[in-house]
Amino acid sequence: MGCIHGKCCSRYPSSSNADPEASRGDVDLNGTNNENGNNGNYHQSILTDSKTFEIVNVPFHNFHLEYSVVTQRGYYPDFPDKENQDSYVVKTGIQGNPNLHFFGVFDGHGLYGTQCSNFVKERLIELLENDTMLVEDPVKAYHSAFLTANSELHESEIDDTMSGTTAITVLVSGDTVYVANVGDSRAVIAVKDGSGATAEDLSIDQTPFRKDECERVKMCGARVLSADQVEGLKDPDIQNWGDEESDGGDPPRLWVQDGMYPGTAFTRSLGDSFAEKIGVIAVPEVKIVQLTPDHLFFVIASDGVFEFLSSQAVTDMVMKYADTWDACASITGESYKLWLEHEYRTDDITIIIVRIKDLQNSQCKAIDGTKGGSTKSVPQGMENGISDSTDPEVEAVERTVLTEQNHASVVPSLAEPSSVILSSSQVDLTPLHLIIPSDLH
Repeated sequence: MGCIHGKCCSRYPSSSNADPEASRGDVDLNGTNNENGNNGNYHQSILTDSKTFEIVNVPFHNFHLEYSVVTQRGYYPDFPDKENQDSYVVKTGIQGNPNLHFFGVFDGHGLYGTQCSNFVKERLIELLENDTMLVEDPVKAYHSAFLTANSELHESEIDDTMSGTTAITVLVSGDTVYVANVGDSRAVIAVKDGSGATAEDLSIDQTPFRKDECERVKMCGARVLSADQVEGLKDPDIQNWGDEESDGGDPPRLWVQDGMYPGTAFTRSLGDSFAEKIGVIAVPEVKIVQLTPDHLFFVIASDGVFEFLSSQAVTDMVMKYADTWDACASITGESYKLWLEHEYRTDDITIIIVRIKDLQNSQCKAIDGTKGGSTKSVPQGMENGISDSTDPEVEAVERTVLTEQNHASVVPSLAEPSSVILSSSQVDLTPLHLIIPSDLH
């Protein structure tokens, strides 16, 4: 989240000696070699990755994906040795299947955030690769992998009491993508719109700005207040913080009833074992979308990108570049610049851009789950709504299923993010049973 407070409300006091403009390195923020002919030059002190541009085929549907990744350590004048707590993973040909590819961005936070994000990225892909149900039931595999990785992180040597990571991941299975999100990083897909493109969010940030998430964590015992409210500088009875896109101040955060901690600005994460006591969970929200020729590319990025850039702004920037790495570099530079215009430091920034090339028309029209055509089935006991379970993780799973089942108002939508789009000709329409793991009962 933005402002001078970190995701876990670790305050960064202003430094009178800090000069962001002088310390951030020699940077050209225009990227390189876009299709309009602008030739900038990114200094290596800003882009920590060398240029990466890869192409992976999806032979079953005879199209391919072109992708690039950039990750950039934030500028922290008071913490010059602070590590880049973001991490990412790209794994192509999962389980030896040339049509199965995985992309993920993990945004660590807290003292051991780097260790948490690296642990989760490694275990999550290992768990998915070893799951024999991955192709048959990716939703079930996703939920099992996230909850298992979270449990293993708790049991590891890493102290995740006040540290953890968010995770935004995309599994490409043939011409269908499965997006699993925990936290406030984001995935966006671009849909062709005339000569331009419209951004459609593939995930909804899980923060107290969301009414459903706010109420859920309150039921688990959390106080939801901004840092100013919890410190007595603003009225704590005002429970209206605007919205995430327009809010310019400190966001609402989660606190224990009788203390000024942990102060998390998200409602879901992996790790954060202390915050779990007040409702922070590792249950992912999963969206399923069948790709069509109108889908141009998708973007996966940490909130270092989306703090000051909207999904549409990012999409518009990608459209200016023929090369995905140039687009990554340009967006990273613009994000970095905007952070320093609003604050005296920047967040870590990680972005993956995946361009969809040569995808032909599907034989049948897609079925849009938001119009009542979802193939998700509701777990037993949920036919008419949320079950009587008092377990917050079970309730979160149920809310996710109900949202995807009938586009319920339980989860507010930024851009129809709970739709399920499947093709009867290319996707098995046997219902995807979302099974709650036994350890949640």
